[in-house]
Amino acid sequence: MAKLDVKNTAGKNVGSIDLDDSVFGAEVHEHLLWETVKWQLAKRRAGTHNTKRIGEVRGSSKKMWKQKGTGQARQGSRKAPHWVGGSSVFGPRPRDYEYNMPRKAKAEALRSALSLRVSEKKLVVVDKFATDGKTKSVATALAALGSAQPTSKVLILDAKDNNLLVRGARNLPSSKWIAPEGINVYDILRHETVVATQAAIKVVEAALKA
Repeated sequence: MAKLDVKNTAGKNVGSIDLDDSVFGAEVHEHLLWETVKWQLAKRRAGTHNTKRIGEVRGSSKKMWKQKGTGQARQGSRKAPHWVGGSSVFGPRPRDYEYNMPRKAKAEALRSALSLRVSEKKLVVVDKFATDGKTKSVATALAALGSAQPTSKVLILDAKDNNLLVRGARNLPSSKWIAPEGINVYDILRHETVVATQAAIKVVEAALKA
């Protein structure tokens, strides 16, 4: 098992924690990370885009002028696609972009993402994340942990019953709080550093232990 220092919100070492190698020391499968991010983003798509076919455009279906003798090109309807305000031929229609991904593949991708952050030394473990509920307090704690440069993005993992942390992290411009039960590959890869409490680490290990 890999050993990692445990810090407090002042940035001081207060102990250590053993990380399960099957979760935090797994092989990094880049293709699985790519597949999982693609799957997550596909689930987010609304699929409400829509264009009108010729039968859905409002207007008269009367022939505009006679077929021959006017000097104009032959036309059949103002609702034809080449007219302004006309229909669309092969435009998008409402659809569902969601598709299924194997449960084991999703779990392996999550282990890969966590292991990647550990190998990069971008996983910071704190004993507990106590705060007064103010955004400034959370930002100060992240700075003390060495995880809050002006352009850095931090993913904070702690239980959802830590209401003060949830409230304090809500307005952070580049960081995000998430409950350990909702941890996902996209959020891990989108944030440069993961800051997790010991309790959150245990929840993640219990869910992903091979």
